[in-house]
Amino acid sequence: MKLPGNEQVGHRETSFIIRFPGPRNVLSTSWMNGGYREDLKAVFNHQISLEACEVCHAGDGSVQQYLNGVARNIGLDPKTATGLITRAEMKNTAIVVESFRELTITAIVTAGIARNGGRAGDPASYYENGNSVEPVGGTINTILLIGADLPEYAMTRAVMTATEAKAAALQQLMARSIYSTGIATGSGTDMIVIVADPGSSRHLSNAGKHSKLGELIGRAAIKATIAALEMETGLSPTSQRNVLVRLQRFGVTEGDIWDLAAERFANTPSGIQSRENFIHCLRKKAQEPELVALVSAVLHIIDEVGWNLLPDDEAKEVACRLIRQAFDPERLIGAEVESRPAQESILQCLNKAVSELVIREIHPVSRNR
Repeated sequence: MKLPGNEQVGHRETSFIIRFPGPRNVLSTSWMNGGYREDLKAVFNHQISLEACEVCHAGDGSVQQYLNGVARNIGLDPKTATGLITRAEMKNTAIVVESFRELTITAIVTAGIARNGGRAGDPASYYENGNSVEPVGGTINTILLIGADLPEYAMTRAVMTATEAKAAALQQLMARSIYSTGIATGSGTDMIVIVADPGSSRHLSNAGKHSKLGELIGRAAIKATIAALEMETGLSPTSQRNVLVRLQRFGVTEGDIWDLAAERFANTPSGIQSRENFIHCLRKKAQEPELVALVSAVLHIIDEVGWNLLPDDEAKEVACRLIRQAFDPERLIGAEVESRPAQESILQCLNKAVSELVIREIHPVSRNR
């Protein structure tokens, strides 16, 4: 397979390989030949095994040594290649091409943040000491091939634009941080490679958002990140249309909803059915678009209080009003009369869970989250 810049793409074992047809300027965050280089001939993305992660983390080997070994195994010279590592599978690589006139940008992304997605400023996972390296549990790796000649400073600007695009993609998906109640901006192990063509007749000096190059970088990176996340983890706009998924960001699970139901209705005449039946009905109810919209509005109010954009008292009052609207049985229970007791139970328990969440989060101390 050839890319628009005549780069050769191939797969070998658990690696995705891009060989350059000629000289390229490369800026990367890799441990192997990272930084700015003008002498590289290839870049690869590699799915590292969990065992190899643990070896590196234990200090029994370095990531650079590991990458050198990968390069040799896939037929590359470690001195003239740079490589990225991830736990994502290479079959889930997304490739997006964006063009304007003769300028072409190719974004190649693998992505997964289910295990270590985080928001900039979240509590850290480790303090680096010597050569210790945290295991890779989820990573967004981005390779950008730019069909133009760029000076070094413009390549660093491309890194900024691509990073903002990745964060924008996660924001659009409302992807949650594992380490806080915030929306993720990436994972703690993300890597990036920028490749420019010094032999191109197109000499560009700006990769920021005001430039057409920056626009293409942003569009390609957003599309590729979203596509890669869906292929690798199932995270997508459709999967996020779910009350239970939205509540996970604040630590509220379907198990918590069941516990409320078991305590609240166990001794009532109507009672509730088995846990299995309750969870089944809950999952179905949680996907109703109107309910998702109303709960999402409540959660966004919580976010805005945490960002000091809304005052506590007024925000709490509006949130409670939305909750009453969201869980009004007369408006949201379906036509199936026989399922009414179960649906009422679900709505009451969701009401209690979201109300408790509002009370907990919309409070002055929440501003220090």
